[in-house]
Amino acid sequence: MLSFHRFVGWRIRTLIRQISILGESRREVITNCYHTQRSRRYCQKSSGQSWLKMSFQYPQVYRDESVVDDYHGNKIHDPYSWLEDPDSEKTQAFVNAQNQLTTPFLEGCEIRDVFKERMTELYDYPKYSCPFKRGNRYFHFYNTGLQNQSVMYVQEDLDAEPSVFLDPNTFSEDGTVALRGYAFSEDGEMLAYGISVSGSDWVEIRFLQVEGAKPLEDRLERVKFTCMAWTHDGKGLFYNSYPEQEGKSDGTETSTNLHQKLYYHVLGTPQSTDVLCAEFPDQPKWMSGAEVSDDGRYVLLSIREGCDPVNRLWYCDLQSVPQGIKGLLPWVKLIDNFDAEYEYVTNEGTVFTFKTNLEAPRYRLINIDFSQPSTGSWRELLPQHDKDVIVFATCTYSSFLFVCFLHDVKNVLKMFRLASGEEVRTFPLDVGSLMGFTGRKKDSEIFYYFTSFLSPAIIYHCDLTKEPLQPHVFREVTVKGFDPSDYQTTQVFYPSKDGTQVPMFIVHKKGLQLDGSHPAFLYGYGGFNISITPSYSVSRLIFVRHLGGVLAVANIRGGGEYGETWHKGGMLANKQNCFTDFQCAAEYLIKEGYSSPRKLTINGGSNGGLLVGACVNQRPELFGCAVAQVGVMDMLKFHKFTIGHAWTTDFGCSDIKEQFDWLIKYVQHSVSNSLSQLW
Repeated sequence: MLSFHRFVGWRIRTLIRQISILGESRREVITNCYHTQRSRRYCQKSSGQSWLKMSFQYPQVYRDESVVDDYHGNKIHDPYSWLEDPDSEKTQAFVNAQNQLTTPFLEGCEIRDVFKERMTELYDYPKYSCPFKRGNRYFHFYNTGLQNQSVMYVQEDLDAEPSVFLDPNTFSEDGTVALRGYAFSEDGEMLAYGISVSGSDWVEIRFLQVEGAKPLEDRLERVKFTCMAWTHDGKGLFYNSYPEQEGKSDGTETSTNLHQKLYYHVLGTPQSTDVLCAEFPDQPKWMSGAEVSDDGRYVLLSIREGCDPVNRLWYCDLQSVPQGIKGLLPWVKLIDNFDAEYEYVTNEGTVFTFKTNLEAPRYRLINIDFSQPSTGSWRELLPQHDKDVIVFATCTYSSFLFVCFLHDVKNVLKMFRLASGEEVRTFPLDVGSLMGFTGRKKDSEIFYYFTSFLSPAIIYHCDLTKEPLQPHVFREVTVKGFDPSDYQTTQVFYPSKDGTQVPMFIVHKKGLQLDGSHPAFLYGYGGFNISITPSYSVSRLIFVRHLGGVLAVANIRGGGEYGETWHKGGMLANKQNCFTDFQCAAEYLIKEGYSSPRKLTINGGSNGGLLVGACVNQRPELFGCAVAQVGVMDMLKFHKFTIGHAWTTDFGCSDIKEQFDWLIKYVQHSVSNSLSQLW
């Protein structure tokens, strides 16, 4: 089960990879195709005109000139504020008009079918997760190739034939209901899992008895951004829920989510009788997540206010409630400030090991004895590395720690002794990313999942009971018709405007002539302490392979590639550094002959969409095309909708004068002027 910290990080990373790094949408491929001579022969209107000569008559859009907002004495016109209501007739008419303009153009692009056919062919390869053990059974996810969702399989041992345990493709006929999180009970006999409709963050939690995969009647609703943590007796689990609100709650609403609460659900009882365990009436923006300690004795409560890597940490000794969980728990406020982040790793009795960035922007491991909780009694187990960032740490086989580091945006896996912090060995990895790791404290084996720009998946297995320790390839995925040896991945370090060296990965065919003639696709994110590590993408490899393209991924400031210092270098008052770093990446690609401004596409999603929007406004002459996916664009109002208030820790908030002054600097540029230069 993911801890709350890991769940939040996993959810953000999942969204990023869905909309950005994996980039499997046809929209992305079509965008790429515009920048090669080959594709220009095909992308035509039905009249036969080249797309370059096409002119669009954009629909007239209503402007409400009466809307003027006052920000600390600054009058800001907002004539399109009516679009903030997604259900209004005006908004629906606007969307329909845009679709009527766009759809015929896309349908008239003949090469679209060519790319769809090739993408389908190359994406049709088997996809596996790491196996993981729960109780006496092994589970893993498997996708035959083109299934909408991966299926969970079960097997009695690793040599047994797997059988289908939970198939999300059967949740609905149209494929719009998805699996969103799951948690097995400690003995592996019960499963809680979330389902989401049409991509909504709202989740309904359901339950299965593992033996025979028998559904239970329990249903938990009004669930969002939740933990799922079973007590070790298997009687029930902790989860998060929001109060009822006016209007709809299907994921299309824009109302703010406040007053999240922690509940305990007992199996076999209605949700209406669930026990309220924690709430924060005076702090409506706080969000929490519970995690049960490895020994089952303690419940750890992590509390966050935004997306900054800081949290409060409370705990409850379940032995202090011998009558069971009946009401608000007697929480001990171990850390009652937002000065640093504390992520539970494991515990030996009252001695708890945490991963923390307290006085360590690249993270370290510390021990805190709950019987002697004063900070003067805390002990460092694994110090901060001089350069590398600790990504995660987990305890396996009772007494060993497996720690994943990030070294110049490449993952390294090491093994340490829990008792002393002594390093035991390093597990060799190529240049790439660890996308999965399984192995709990009670387990005697580990599995880990490696991927890179040119390799979809290699899953390794290591039996920790056998000496010498020797990981072996448990499963390697190859793609028919794709030979990784035909391509090369290079990492460069280029200077930003202030001299900061910024890493960037560049992928292309071997033997590429650096003459500026190639189309290039430059991706960036730069926010929320998130590191963008190497990842396999079919659509982008099609771009590289069939269009002679260059793929570039810039690890700009604002991310977590070098820890919290790198993050802070691109947030709040320093946000402009993200945009400047990205623009300097484009300049590097042009200067070194990889591409030219006319053939350079930039892309980013969410926070990366903001990045693309800002760069197009500031340097329109530098790019030939820009794809901003689900961007955070209204920097003066984003905090007023859905979960936007949590993003103010990275962006700032226009309600605060000092932060408004930061935001307005990159909000006020003329979009229309930039677009005229771009086209």
